[in-house]
Amino acid sequence: MTAVLRLQGITKRFGALTANDDISLDLQAGEVLALLGENGAGKSTLMSILFGHYVADEGHIEVFGAPLAPGHPKAALAAGIGMVHQHFALADNLSVLDNVMLGTESLWRPVSHRVAAREKLLAVAQRFGLPVQPEARIGDLSVGERQRVEILKALYRGARILILDEPTAVLTPQESEALFHTLAQMVGQGLSVIFISHKLGEVLRVSHRIAVLRGGKLVAEAKAADTTQAQLALWMVGHAVEQPARRPAKSVGDAVCVLDHVSTATGKDGGHDRLDDIMLTLRSGEITAIAGVSGNGQVALAELLCGTRRATAGTVELMGRALPPSPARLVQRGVARIPEDRHAVGVIGDLPVWENAVSERLRSPAFSRWSWIRRRAARSHAERIEKAFDVRGAGLLAVARSLSGGNMQKLILGRALLSPAQKDGKTAVPRLIVAHQPTWGLDIGAVAYVQQQLIAARDAGAAVLLISDDLDEALTLGDRVAVMHGGHLSEARPANAWTREAIGLAMAGAVGAAGSAA
Repeated sequence: MTAVLRLQGITKRFGALTANDDISLDLQAGEVLALLGENGAGKSTLMSILFGHYVADEGHIEVFGAPLAPGHPKAALAAGIGMVHQHFALADNLSVLDNVMLGTESLWRPVSHRVAAREKLLAVAQRFGLPVQPEARIGDLSVGERQRVEILKALYRGARILILDEPTAVLTPQESEALFHTLAQMVGQGLSVIFISHKLGEVLRVSHRIAVLRGGKLVAEAKAADTTQAQLALWMVGHAVEQPARRPAKSVGDAVCVLDHVSTATGKDGGHDRLDDIMLTLRSGEITAIAGVSGNGQVALAELLCGTRRATAGTVELMGRALPPSPARLVQRGVARIPEDRHAVGVIGDLPVWENAVSERLRSPAFSRWSWIRRRAARSHAERIEKAFDVRGAGLLAVARSLSGGNMQKLILGRALLSPAQKDGKTAVPRLIVAHQPTWGLDIGAVAYVQQQLIAARDAGAAVLLISDDLDEALTLGDRVAVMHGGHLSEARPANAWTREAIGLAMAGAVGAAGSAA
């Protein structure tokens, strides 16, 4: 095999932090190299150096035997490096062809060569088995089809090395299978791929070789056939990771929250994220998982139950009483939330950790009196969260934005699950926990921790609503699973009553898929 890419002694420092420490890697022709590591391990920095967004302090890069000019994305593109990001960079109001052509022609060219571009796009699509309609509007495509366009954008520009960042994060099982088939075809034609993913099962399936970063260093390289998920997890975090095993709920209690023929209007961002005549019952001591491709109503459901969106039809009851459309009142009534976007919604980045730890309970007598914050009590409670949920950082006085993604999520978990002590010294278990993408973007160690905390809360008697794009997570944690598509919600059925094929079809909107799941 011939090396098409060589990174030699790459080191990158940000002040006192060494993000990449003397990393050397090779990528062979026709090879899928998986790049693994915890959040903050240095993967993004290394790829940013490769793509010209950062300049390494030490080391150099060779592409097809020639040195790569540092700090120039155009040089990386010209050398044949393409990148497909986890969050697509497509204009929804433009056609497939328009999106593919963007940036490929000079603004000073008097005439756009659309006919030639269309023929080239169709030729590339046929060569790599990526069927596409050039005139289709991006906004009308499924998530899997949009990802196909992103890959075609890179191949259209002549990419021979393709970087895929979490490529299956928002795909149905069927779309993931189609992607793996496409990867096999591309690699068979000599394309080389760097595959970044937190899903160790699919990493072992699609990759030839695996490289693991930890703390900015390259700590392991191995052939995929010679390793296991447990070994990869050990390399990534430095210790064995106990994955939550599927186990049934100990005792399912009464209904905590009931949604009866509920509909909502579209949210502020427009699109299709709304609820359309849904029925759902959440019971104590049970995790109800909502599976589905992002953007099909999950945000509307989470916002409704957290008090930031109102129902336009139907009724919502919490413990037999109407759900108040007020986040503060919902917290008082025992609703705990784990929001989807921990940076924008979960914490206030410029406030210290201790203030964020009590931010949702400032009206509680435990932390305020006559509109004055009881700082000693608030900091004491923050210390309890810090210890109980292993929040690591620069301390309670550090601003929240300085925390890593995993530690920020632990802070949010602690705030949601650990209430102030009652008179008897005990803490109250939340009645309802709304966990929206609670493990999004976390490494394997943090994922396992968050999932274990949700299971513990369920076993303590809480009703847990888990909204997750990760089908494996929904099937592992959910006692019952429902599928959301286009604002509609299927019946919540026992997790073992679903097959992956049936749930994937339901996620794609296939009529009758939910009924054929058993």
